[in-house]
Amino acid sequence: MKLISAGETAANTNNVPVEAGEDLVRIGEMAKKYGVTLRTLRFYEDKGLLNPQRDGSTRLYTRRDRARLKLILLGRKVGFSLRDVKQMMDLYDPTGSNTKQLRLALDKSEKQLARLQKQRALIDDAINELGGSMTAVRQMLAERSAPQASVAG
Repeated sequence: MKLISAGETAANTNNVPVEAGEDLVRIGEMAKKYGVTLRTLRFYEDKGLLNPQRDGSTRLYTRRDRARLKLILLGRKVGFSLRDVKQMMDLYDPTGSNTKQLRLALDKSEKQLARLQKQRALIDDAINELGGSMTAVRQMLAERSAPQASVAG
């Protein structure tokens, strides 16, 4: 959906014009497509994670913004803080090799994977403990309800 031309964008904003023919998406469409709230998108903008174009008060998101939102959501899904996500994304250089960005992403990912594996082990222990407790409670209930059934009968 082409909302305004790159020339109109340049005339109406202080932002760099988008590529000719690039699709721009309004905030409502962006929120619906990615399953987030309008408030979330504005929050990410306030934190410097997204930088939509402006047409008056209308936010228009570029392909770059959509790619960044996907990365933000992936990062949050795997447990990265927004600070970590921003730090990794800010190192991106479209003209460079991005080795520094890739090293940082790998380092943070290795640490996060270790944290998640530790959490999984703790959760597995808790599940086993709870399962054992439930078995004991079921057994106590069965023992206590068996005599009452024979007395009542």
